[in-house]
Amino acid sequence: MKYGIVIIDGAAGSPLPERGGKTCLELAQTPNLDATAGEGVVGLVRTVPAGMEPSSACACMSVLGYDPKVYYRGRSAIEARSLDIPIGEGEVVFRCNLVAVRDGKMWSYSAGYISTEEAKQLIAALNDSLSDDNVHFYPGVSYRHILKLKGQEDTLSATCTPPHDIPGKPVDEVMPRGKGSDILRELMKRSEAALRDHPVNVERRSRGDIPATMIWLFWGSGQVPDMPQFRQVYGLGAALTSGVDLLRGLAKMVGMKVLNIPGVTDGLDNDYAAQAVGALEALEERDLVVIHIEAPDEAAHAGSIDDKIEAIQKVDGEVISRLRSWGGGDLRLLVMPDHPTPIKTRTHSPEPVPFLLWGAGFNSNGAKRFTEAEAESTGLFIDDGYKIMGRLIGEVKS
Repeated sequence: MKYGIVIIDGAAGSPLPERGGKTCLELAQTPNLDATAGEGVVGLVRTVPAGMEPSSACACMSVLGYDPKVYYRGRSAIEARSLDIPIGEGEVVFRCNLVAVRDGKMWSYSAGYISTEEAKQLIAALNDSLSDDNVHFYPGVSYRHILKLKGQEDTLSATCTPPHDIPGKPVDEVMPRGKGSDILRELMKRSEAALRDHPVNVERRSRGDIPATMIWLFWGSGQVPDMPQFRQVYGLGAALTSGVDLLRGLAKMVGMKVLNIPGVTDGLDNDYAAQAVGALEALEERDLVVIHIEAPDEAAHAGSIDDKIEAIQKVDGEVISRLRSWGGGDLRLLVMPDHPTPIKTRTHSPEPVPFLLWGAGFNSNGAKRFTEAEAESTGLFIDDGYKIMGRLIGEVKS
């Protein structure tokens, strides 16, 4: 038996009054997901334990079969692992977004989804201007980067707000605050001068693109959790494909092979077909493959209903269709968001999400579509999200 997991990041959400009270999953045309739901087991699962942050790091840890209450130590350390950034004694790391602030308000948490190549140049400029023996910036993907600090462990006590939580809101009142926040605010303020007249921003303004006006620091962490290897826990060799460092970092931490598939990105320009084909090719050698698709979450953060619907429909047409027709009945499939990202709030929420189990051994429990309401109507609820992996493979090996 082979196993596939499709994480449709942020696909779940809340009813939209402006669209007849339907969610994006309900508005999307998803014939493949709906057919799969009609043949499989559908329910709700809580991926974010009570009291924990509704981040993709926490939620995806659950989806991969690891209890966040035991293993979660912060998101930025996981992303640092993806980038092979060591975290030594007395060192801490922070997520460092390139953002755009205009008239004192958060204009774009992603600097207009700046390209990775442009961002690398800006991160190099930040290192030239702001780094020293205790401060260093590391480039990541698009707007997502890492700051490492040495001898500043008290910064982990600072209260930091993710920039995607404050679209269009004043930034001064949500800058890092509390113990250890002084150096974070200082670096954020100093970054404005370092970035203002950089040739990348000059060119972006000339094209009418949003410039990167400053950095934004949050999600600090100081250690990489010691997680048991996936094969050790579940007895399966696994691989993962994703357009974001977070999921690649999680994969490395648990010994999953990271698939480098050309065309896989974190946005609507993702090559969904190539991602599905590359994942299925990996199943020739591996027992399980994880396909993480970021685009619906990014669309929701941007507040775009149509883009979120489009992303869900592309997952249905390009990914789910291929998985359904592969393997002659030798594939078990788990499909689910990691967390909801409602359009109204434009940020993550901790509510349970719908899940779908399909393949040999799974019989219909009455759902007609893959939506939040249909999942709730079945009455099936899994409170400990990390146990969903056991449901998929049928048995935990150790």
